Amino acid sequence: MTESPILQVQNLRKLFPAQRSGLFRSPERFVHAVDDVSFDLGRGEVLAVVGESGCGKSTLALTLLGLETPSAGKIIFEGNDVTSVSGKEQKALRRHIQMIFQDPYESLNPLMVIGEIIAEPLKVHNLAPDKAERAARVRRALEDSGLRPAENFVNRYPHELSGGQRQRVVIAGALVLEPTLLLADEPVSMLDVSIRAEILNLLADLRANRGISIVFITHDLATAAHFTDRVAVMYLGRIVELGRTRQVLANPTHPYTKALLSVIPVPNPRQRRQRIILEGDPPNPIDLPPGCRFHPRCPIAQDICRGEDPALRLVAPAQQAACLLA
Repeated sequence: MTESPILQVQNLRKLFPAQRSGLFRSPERFVHAVDDVSFDLGRGEVLAVVGESGCGKSTLALTLLGLETPSAGKIIFEGNDVTSVSGKEQKALRRHIQMIFQDPYESLNPLMVIGEIIAEPLKVHNLAPDKAERAARVRRALEDSGLRPAENFVNRYPHELSGGQRQRVVIAGALVLEPTLLLADEPVSMLDVSIRAEILNLLADLRANRGISIVFITHDLATAAHFTDRVAVMYLGRIVELGRTRQVLANPTHPYTKALLSVIPVPNPRQRRQRIILEGDPPNPIDLPPGCRFHPRCPIAQDICRGEDPALRLVAPAQQAACLLA
């Protein structure tokens, strides 16, 4: 019997009203930040969501966490529809879904010591009221995040730590509630290259040791290749290709995925690909182009692409899907 996925996203949309200008009333317009996104996430699986800035990756994560209200679609977590929960239900949900934010310099309170920062979620959720138990959970979270021994960090302030150590504190703050799903929004983009691999290895260890499922958001396919099981490529609010990471990297199907892969540096000159440089900027997410939304920048666009909007469909191999016109 196949184990049910921990997360199911069905036709999810998040539209933001665009500000009107002028004296006369005009039809309401919307920014299509997330536009008809669907995917499943297995238990203990790591899914990379990849795309350039402005494609909707972070908005997708905030919507999954409940910090943004979906405009349409469903979010099913642990078999329960959590699309529009609020109040106590939303608070209980946050115990099981935690976020690792991009910037460790901004996401930590500079006036609190590390021990207080990690213990705060326990107080908010009324967990571990006993002081000794709370201290033990803080210590475990710090050490599971690679800050050992924890006693060397609990009484220090964020400004006394390096960038990599601060990001580990952010991870510890998420782990202290023992979640089953982590949403990691560009968790290594603010770090030195020498530290990135350590944080990625840490996330891989957490998946292996705790069985945590991870939605890993990044703009870098090379980073996604490091430890993810599947990859979803987003463009203008929509997933245009979805499949096993190795399959997508070895045999990209959508022209946007091919362009992203073509600019990844390759040390061996014999294995270097011809670079595909996309011309122009992504279209305005308020006024989406007709047909395929990638066609204004696509190097192989045809007339049919300007009139027909392709849906995500299976391609060879069967575990891979892409938005392609037949």
